[in-house]
Amino acid sequence: QEVYDKGLNVMDMTAITLCQENKLPIIVFDMNKTGNLQKIAAGESIGTLVH
Repeated sequence: QEVYDKGLNVMDMTAITLCQENKLPIIVFDMNKTGNLQKIAAGESIGTLVH
């Protein structure tokens, strides 16, 4: 809800809505940092988990 309220541009609003409606968690992290996507895929705890 905070993403909507503050107008944050962390990701596509449609994707956020779909995740909320389906109770899917979102991990917010820096995709521009080399290796971060692989770390997320490997289950490492980086970024912020949004329930």
